[in-house]
Amino acid sequence: MASRPGFLTDWPWTPLGSFKYLVLAPLVIDSIYSYATLRDHDKLLVVALMVWRIVHSQAWISFSRYRTAKGTKRIVNKSIEFEQVDRERTWDDQIIFNTLAVYLVKAYVIGITPVPFWRLDGVVLTALLHTGPVEFTYYWFHRALHHHYLYSRYHSHHHSSIVTEPITSVVHPFAEHIGYTLILGIPLVTTLLCGTVSVASLFLYLTYIDFMNNLGHCNFEFIPKPLFSLFPPLKFLCYTPSFHSLHHTQFRTNYSLFMPMYDYIYGTNDKCSDSLYEASLEKEEEKPDAIHLTHLTSLDSIYQLRLGFASLSSHPLSSRCYLLLMRPFTLILSFILTTFSSRTFVFERNRFGDLTIHSHLLPKFSSHYMSRKHKESINKMIEASILEADKKGVKVMSLGLLNQGEELNGYGELYVRKHPKLKIRIVDGTSLAAEVVVHSIPVSTREVLFRGQVTKVARAIVISLCQNGIKVMVLSEEEHCMLAGYLGGHCKQNLVLATDYSPMIWLVGDGLSKEEQKMATKGTRFLPFSQFPPTQLRKDCFYHTTPAMIIPDSAQNIDSCENWLGRRVMSAWRVGGIVHALEGWEEHECGLDGPVVNPPRVWEAALRNGFKPLVLPSLETKGLSNGY
Repeated sequence: MASRPGFLTDWPWTPLGSFKYLVLAPLVIDSIYSYATLRDHDKLLVVALMVWRIVHSQAWISFSRYRTAKGTKRIVNKSIEFEQVDRERTWDDQIIFNTLAVYLVKAYVIGITPVPFWRLDGVVLTALLHTGPVEFTYYWFHRALHHHYLYSRYHSHHHSSIVTEPITSVVHPFAEHIGYTLILGIPLVTTLLCGTVSVASLFLYLTYIDFMNNLGHCNFEFIPKPLFSLFPPLKFLCYTPSFHSLHHTQFRTNYSLFMPMYDYIYGTNDKCSDSLYEASLEKEEEKPDAIHLTHLTSLDSIYQLRLGFASLSSHPLSSRCYLLLMRPFTLILSFILTTFSSRTFVFERNRFGDLTIHSHLLPKFSSHYMSRKHKESINKMIEASILEADKKGVKVMSLGLLNQGEELNGYGELYVRKHPKLKIRIVDGTSLAAEVVVHSIPVSTREVLFRGQVTKVARAIVISLCQNGIKVMVLSEEEHCMLAGYLGGHCKQNLVLATDYSPMIWLVGDGLSKEEQKMATKGTRFLPFSQFPPTQLRKDCFYHTTPAMIIPDSAQNIDSCENWLGRRVMSAWRVGGIVHALEGWEEHECGLDGPVVNPPRVWEAALRNGFKPLVLPSLETKGLSNGY
């Protein structure tokens, strides 16, 4: 939002929110009907153009985020936060607006008269009109927008993004877009009046506009230097990402649309343009201090990646009805990603103090980890990722979700035993995850019910509780025997085999059944100790999140949510790896049989570095009271 919003700031369909594409429903229906009845084939091309522009822009978004995460040729080394993502979620409004405009021209001006696919004179005229009237008019219109009156009411909204992304290019108030549409529409209106318009000129021109807009805001430099050496005039006909980036950091220079020649003519070109361009090209891939290795969970989790739809990844993973409409595309994308990707890749970059933390994705879904035929390939990918990171000098790698499975690799111990000379430290995060659960239990608690698979985290929690005099009730004799083997003599009395579902605190892991949830007393708190949250069936009970912590305010470049966790909340396993790197600890924290690495020390270190525990849901919020 601009600092002082002016007239026509909001888009007409803003109240529709995520359902704004409904304004195009009549257009799409009419286009399909016209095509089916052979009345007008060209209307459907308007819909095809809209789809192409969305796909084209999304490809730029994903590619740009991937490149800036790696750090190669990055221009501005600052962070993007949730505020910018929320502001730029309207990037597709201009596509809706342009689609409506083109459709109305086709329906009410051109009519049913067929538009030729190709006319060379129309394409040439479009290019000439853009180089002259469009670039010239835009330059002065843009300079006018930087006058304090218009800037505070309109253009400051766009300049709120110092670090740009491709979608930043089209995030403007509605009134400002009307001005851009009138300017950029000059070649199309002229060719229409001259009778030289064609399908090719329309598609090529709008694709050129989108391509150059995205290029100028992608925040990494990739135009090769020899290109300008072979053809020196190109410097005045094509801007670079670094050229336009200076406009967002300096504000009063580099006003041109795509062709810098008018900045050189009127003396508004930034003197640092060439040096920034050369410096950006020389930036090599960034070496992180720590890596968190995760994987996909459900099908829709593919949209939770920062490389995907920014507006979706900036909110916790949950069922969204409109994603069902995208299921065919989701299945195709999932198949391509899991079938043709044979290695992990970086998808996010964060900063914690002086440390750079990368998140890498192993391109498999949770279902793949349950299949024996995939386990070997998954282990090979994890091992290759560890060895590559070790070669680059990365200090710590934390294994998230099922990448540290007991049956898969024994909580990472497989890799340590196979490569005893590893310099990188493998962290499974058990210590911190256990401490997060223990500190989530109310102080007045005297007994808890344990239900779920006996994992390394479960053992650590039960040991801690029993040592502190809290009774841990288990319902299975097998679970009782497994846990009792890890307890000292005087602590075993606090591990009780029972059939009572009355405790108000349930420690739950994988394997909790729906029938067992129904047995819980009203107002029961379910505290998960596994990586995956239980299905929430009871509205009269409380479900805490999986072990996680709130990250410190100093953490930078946080603009996406980790799976089902809220904003600026990270899983304890991921935080454990970060703390390991921040503290510079030299030992591994992995393996099934090895002791848990001093949980209190890890907890205290996490708090010391600014991480905060999550607050349990309040009983009063649901109007329940059971004496707690």
